[in-house]
Amino acid sequence: MRLDKFVCKSTDLTKSNAVQRIHDSDVLVNGVAVVNESAQVHENNRITLNGQLLTPRPFRYLMIHKPANTICSNVDEAYPSLFTGLDIERTSELHVAGRLDADTTGLVLVTDDGRWSFDIIRPTQHCKKIYVVGLSRTIAEDQVNNLIEQFATGLQLQGEANLTRPALLEVISDKQARLTITEGKFHQVKRMFAAVGFKVVKLHREKIGDVLLNVEMGDWRYLTEAEVGSFKGEP
Repeated sequence: MRLDKFVCKSTDLTKSNAVQRIHDSDVLVNGVAVVNESAQVHENNRITLNGQLLTPRPFRYLMIHKPANTICSNVDEAYPSLFTGLDIERTSELHVAGRLDADTTGLVLVTDDGRWSFDIIRPTQHCKKIYVVGLSRTIAEDQVNNLIEQFATGLQLQGEANLTRPALLEVISDKQARLTITEGKFHQVKRMFAAVGFKVVKLHREKIGDVLLNVEMGDWRYLTEAEVGSFKGEP
């Protein structure tokens, strides 16, 4: 963790104030003043501010049911932040593990633990994400098996050198499907359906790994220990 982040997570200082205290040599790491705010520190380091031992607050792990027309950002931009209106403290410390487009709804995992979120988004983790997809036109009955096979084999996306990883397609109705993927390329679900001639008009993420979305639209909750551990290979 960066030293300035450690100080912020252990105090009520803003980032700019924490950086100033670091530059003023008020922060010692194992008894030595470190004036570089980007220096990496670890839990086993002894870090003090003006002689007071700093202990970071516990990491937080949340799920949010993201509404449409919100963005996975800490602050409002062209669209409001998904945190707007939610009773969550210190949202500036949080980040999203796997963003969704502004028009996409559903499960968003949020944390201040960078190592945990990396385990979710890194390509070698092959973390499953399940989406319900609404399409602009009908899937004909005689197309279903071919589409399932194409998604399972891998699709060639525009601008990509390699095929997508095998994906599981389940046709729910003539204009709706459920898709399970294990990677997270830019606009991947929309681009996969575009590659087979369909336009996505509605997209909703309902599951990441073993974590199933189970809160109402616009609501949130903390993850259980088991849910948190499921991304770390723990029981």
